Amino acid sequence: MEEKKIGQVKISNDVIATIAVISALEVEGIETSTTFADKLLKNNGVKVLVEEDFVSVDIAIIVKYGKSIAEIATQVQENIKNTVETMTGLVVSQINVLVQGISFKKDKAEKEEIKAAAKKG
Repeated sequence: MEEKKIGQVKISNDVIATIAVISALEVEGIETSTTFADKLLKNNGVKVLVEEDFVSVDIAIIVKYGKSIAEIATQVQENIKNTVETMTGLVVSQINVLVQGISFKKDKAEKEEIKAAAKKG
């Protein structure tokens, strides 16, 4: 059966940027502190360009200390590409990742392990 178009569907660049941010924050090794996540969600660290059915995304991230920057950046690219394409039906032509910094914060579980080890030692 032939599908008939009954109108247009346009997806805002802000929606695509939000999808990209959430996809990036899902990658383990990315700084997910509230202030950084808020900055990204306000689209300060994301730029989206849509031309026809193609999307390019520029995103700035902070990687946790000790993680492989190259691996994390690649995972971010793959996750954004898969999620944006699945949710929007658009083709992601390019994802540029800017590693803006390294986070030295330890999460609460790590701090507790260090304290416990120090007490035993």
